[in-house]
Order: sequence, then structure tokens, then C-alpha cells
Amino acid sequence: MSKPLVIKIAYALLMARWKQTLVAAIGVTFSITMFIALLSFMTGLNKLLDGLVLNRTPHVRLFNEIRPDSIQPVQQAAEYKSHYHIIHSVKSGKSRQEIYNSGAIMQRITQDPRVLGIAPKITSQVFFNEGNLEITGVVYGIDVEAETRLFFFTDYVVKGQASDLKNVANSIILGKGLADKLLADVGDVVQLTTSSGEQFRLKVVGHFQSGLQELDKTQSFASLNTVQKIMGKPNSYVTDIQVKLNDINQAPKLAKEFNKVFEIDAEDIQTANSQFETGTSVRNIISYAVGITLLVVAGFGIYNILNMMIYEKMDSIAILKATGFSGKYVNRIFIMIALGIGIFGGLTGLLMGYLLSSLIDQIPFNTAALPTVTTYPINYNPVYYFIGSAFSLITTYLAGYFPAKKASRVDPVVIIRGK
Repeated sequence: MSKPLVIKIAYALLMARWKQTLVAAIGVTFSITMFIALLSFMTGLNKLLDGLVLNRTPHVRLFNEIRPDSIQPVQQAAEYKSHYHIIHSVKSGKSRQEIYNSGAIMQRITQDPRVLGIAPKITSQVFFNEGNLEITGVVYGIDVEAETRLFFFTDYVVKGQASDLKNVANSIILGKGLADKLLADVGDVVQLTTSSGEQFRLKVVGHFQSGLQELDKTQSFASLNTVQKIMGKPNSYVTDIQVKLNDINQAPKLAKEFNKVFEIDAEDIQTANSQFETGTSVRNIISYAVGITLLVVAGFGIYNILNMMIYEKMDSIAILKATGFSGKYVNRIFIMIALGIGIFGGLTGLLMGYLLSSLIDQIPFNTAALPTVTTYPINYNPVYYFIGSAFSLITTYLAGYFPAKKASRVDPVVIIRGK
């Protein structure tokens, strides 16, 4: 039996009830369209939300953790050495926040082929003076060029220029919430007091908005040299070394390695932001579940339509089998009908899904909390289109397999005798 003849018969049966065929194809099209648009939007939103934190978070952070001293004063007293010690007021150790020999460590890490780049950082607790009020804040000393290259710093500077931190002496970029508290605009001068009581006046050269309001109410940024001068520290003073890797999945392994080699505390991004990964995974599972449910529902619609077609085409099936078509070829005819619906509906759904995603991508989305976002986020990952097309074919094949199997078992003698 020639394949062109089988295809021709399948096409004739499809067109004989073209309205039913169209309804089935529309069901597949709608399912694929919503599957693509839903996953593209949800995963795009996930990337946006995670990026608010993860884009500004190093893959590995090297620092000195403040810990209680392992040997307390009472343990050093000779008269109590043979006693059991129950200590309630535990004293912290003499560890310091400064990273010892930071220059050599950064040089060694930079030479590692697994490392994309590093950015030194200083964290300093200060008080911003507003009249008689003292507003608690944090000044981060940063290398502007490294922060821009590795952590997209300039994308979050909503007013002023990030480069002015390096070019303008004694300058500072305030978090948007903190600037609103201080009523400080670009060009104004703010006064701050360090933990040691020293006061400094710094010129505001920009506003920074991360999208996390609680952080923007306290954080500010200055150059490394400015913060070192404020704290009265030498040029080698660094409290954090931020490491960006070529492969983020290697962060836990490298954190342990750096901790052992440099004898310094190391925290990987997976440990620091585990809650974000959990939230992303749950939202992705929900998106896939809804999308696949739509495809399964469309599959049941095709199954019902093919079942009805078989009952209505019993005469045609009987004639086909009476004229020499075996059950195998009848089976192929109805599977081709199902796959034809799936291919047409699937391709149309992929196109409509892309167009709908593009439309959503053009809708304005302006919010003060997310300064870097102007439209709704969409993720045009080709994997979603592959999954949608593959699942549409699998669903329609299974929807057509069982009715086709039933059609292949029809006894033409019983049908013709009944007529």
C-alpha cells in the first residue's frame, strides 16, 4: 500500500469534517500559545526578581567572620585550669575585619582560570547627620570599574554618574531611600560620623536604587580611597574580596578551596541566597504544571473528536478494509489525522506564543522600585519552544493512537451486514 494513498485518504477524512478538525487544532494552538507565553513570562519574572539580589552578589565572598575566642580569660588563669568552666558572658576573639595580605590573595585569585574577575570592597558602619538626628547607615568602599564590569553597578545608579566616585574627591552615592531621608540631591554635601567619632563631609554625586527598599534606606557607596581615609586605614585595607566565576555552579567547591588555601572565611552564592533558588524552582514547577495541563486537556479534546469521527466513519472504514486495506493501514490513517492536527496546531501555537510573548514584552512596566525595568520581562528561551512542539506531537499521537487502534479492529462484514 503506497504512502501517498494513505496520506490522501487521511487528508480527505480530515477535510470531510473540517469544522471538527479546526476545533481540535484551535485547542492545540491555544494550549501551545499559553504554554509558551506563560513559561516565557514566569521565567523572565524569576530572572528579574533573582537578578535584583544575585546580580549584586559575588559568587564567592572572602571575609573575616567575627567569632568568640576559643580561649576565654578564665581558662588562662592558672588557679582554674583544673576546673570545669561554664561561661555565660563569652568574649569575642581578637580577630579583625581586615583581610590580611589582601593584595597577594587577590593576585593569586585573579590568575585562576576559573575566575572571571574580583572586586575588593570595604564595609564601614557610619551615622549620617541630619540636624540633631543621626541616621544609621553603611558606606561601601568599592572599585567602581570592577563593580561595573562584574556587578552591573551603573545600571542601578538612577541619578548622576557612577564614574564620579573615582573622578571627584570625597564623593558619595547615596541609596535612594537614604537620599530621601536626608533630602540630599546631586551636588549637595552630607555629613557623616564614623564609629570612632570622626566627622567627614562628602559630596553627593548620585543616587543608587537596587529595588530592595530596606537596603536603599541605609546603604551608600564611595571609592576605596575615600572609605580608607574616613576610617583612617592604609591603602591596603580591605574587608571583603568579591569573586565572580565563569561557572556559578563551581562556587561551593571554590569557596571550600579558598577557605583552606588562604585560611579565610569564604561564602558561596548558593549558601548566601538559598531562599531565592528555592522560590525560583517552585515558581518554575508551577508554570510547567499549568502549561502541561493545558496540553493534556487539548489532547483529550482531540481524542474525543477522533472517537466521534470513527463512529461516524464506520462505513468508510468498512469499505477501506473490504477493498484491501489491512488494520495496520487503517491505524496509520487515523494516527496521521491526529498528527496532522498536532503539527498544524503546534506550529500555529508556537508562532502565536512568540507573538504574544513579544506583545507582553512591549507593554510598559514602570515602577520606582525597579529602575532598570521598563517593560514586562520575557525569557525567549528556545527550550520552551522545543518542549511545546515535542509535547504537542506526543499528546496528539497518544490521543489518536487509541481511536486508531479501535478503527483497525472494525469488522467490515458486521458493518456492511448491519447496513
